[in-house]
Amino acid sequence: MTQTVKTGDTVKVHYTGRFEDGKVFDSSQGREPLQFNVEAGKMIKGLEKAVLGMQPGEKKNVTVNPEEGYGNYDKNLLMEMPKEKIPKNISPEKGMQLQLVNKQGQATPVVVTEIPDKSIRLDANHPLAGKVLVFDLELVEIV
Repeated sequence: MTQTVKTGDTVKVHYTGRFEDGKVFDSSQGREPLQFNVEAGKMIKGLEKAVLGMQPGEKKNVTVNPEEGYGNYDKNLLMEMPKEKIPKNISPEKGMQLQLVNKQGQATPVVVTEIPDKSIRLDANHPLAGKVLVFDLELVEIV
């Protein structure tokens, strides 16, 4: 009997992720396959759902909408910070990735989007938020 992926299984998957225009944003090709526990909440929902029922060696193409990917783009995650709050050893540039640390010590990654005169504008959305993602998947094994 051939084994198929079910909730709770640990799987190894090779993948290539693309935007709808075909541009590749990530791939496991040339690296070890991605290993994750299905529906443990550590992977985007769209990929967890896609591997359910797959058999080792099976290939699949799946489109993941933002709701099951990295979420919708949230304008509430855009912020502005006075330049004097930036540590002196950091010279912010557009596109630079920084981390904001809250009072509990939790870090949130942000990207510098603009640098007006007295402040910098930051975006705390995941870089893939709001994007439709297309994945080519190959189930390598059920561990």
